[in-house]
This record gives sequence, C-alpha cells and structure tokens, in this order.
Amino acid sequence: MQLFIIALFIIFLFGILGIVYVSHYNSLQYKKTKIEQAEGLIDEVLRKRYDIVVRTSDIIKNCLKEKKDYLKEYVQLKDAKISNFDLDRKLKEAVNIIQNLKNDYPELQDNPNMKEIVMEIKNTEEKLSAAILYYNRYTNELNELIRKFPSNVVAKFHHFKIKHFFDGKDMTDDDLLDFKL
Repeated sequence: MQLFIIALFIIFLFGILGIVYVSHYNSLQYKKTKIEQAEGLIDEVLRKRYDIVVRTSDIIKNCLKEKKDYLKEYVQLKDAKISNFDLDRKLKEAVNIIQNLKNDYPELQDNPNMKEIVMEIKNTEEKLSAAILYYNRYTNELNELIRKFPSNVVAKFHHFKIKHFFDGKDMTDDDLLDFKL
C-alpha cells in the first residue's frame, strides 16, 4: 500500500512537471511564431519600399532637366548583402532624399506619380512602424522568458537564443556603437 502511494505521488509529480514543461515550451514557441510573423511583414514592407525607391528614381530622372541619379546608391541595394536593420536605415535615407527633392523641385510636386509615391511611402511607414513595434514587443517577451526560471531551462534545452530588437541593439553587450540614432 505504501509503495502504491509513493508510485502514485511520483506519477503525479511527473505529470505536474510535464504540464509545466509543455506550458513553458508552448509559450516560447508562441512568442517565436509571433516574431517570425512580424519578420515576414517587415520583409514584405521593406521590399515594397525598395520598389518605391526604384520607381521614384525613374520618375525623378524623367521629370528633372538635370539627369543626375540621386538614388543610384539606393537602387543598387538589391545586390548588397545587408541585414534588414541596415536596409531599413538605407531606405529611410532614400525616403528623406525623395522628400527633399519633392520639396525643392515644383515639377515633382505637381507630378501625379510623385503624389501617389508619397502616399505609398506614408502607408509603408505606418505598416513598418506597426510591424517593428509588434516585433520588438514579442522579442522583449521572448527574451524575458529565456532569462527567467523555469522557462530558461526549457529554452536552453530547445536552443532558444536571445534575439536582438529590430533596431539591431543588443542590450546585453558593452558595445555602445550599436546605439545609432
């Protein structure tokens, strides 16, 4: 009888540990899935922004009398091997150049294609901001789970790693150069 109670207790203990393990694993997987969804959305929006920059480059060349290629460096980003963090920064620079050119040249302000481009830029900016907030939120939650007991044991067992925030900052290192403005 006493052996039966001990065996029942051990089965109950392993059952509780199993439930805790599965619960923490599911939570880690949920956060990881949300991050991957946000990464997919960010990739999609960055591709769309790149396409906008390419289209805008053609419009600027056709509208302006001077045939200077203001966006050549940014059009060539397709061949560069850079992260989404750096691509986002470069595309923001390109958008700033587009805005400045539009403000400096009246023929661009009146161009209907440029008006459409400006609206597309605003739409992609909103989508990108939302996706980055979503990504960073779930990255923060995943990183917290990876650092806290008992989910850190499950994370270590399944090789979950701390993820960087979208801006490329690693909050755990001593490198201050990754805090770019």
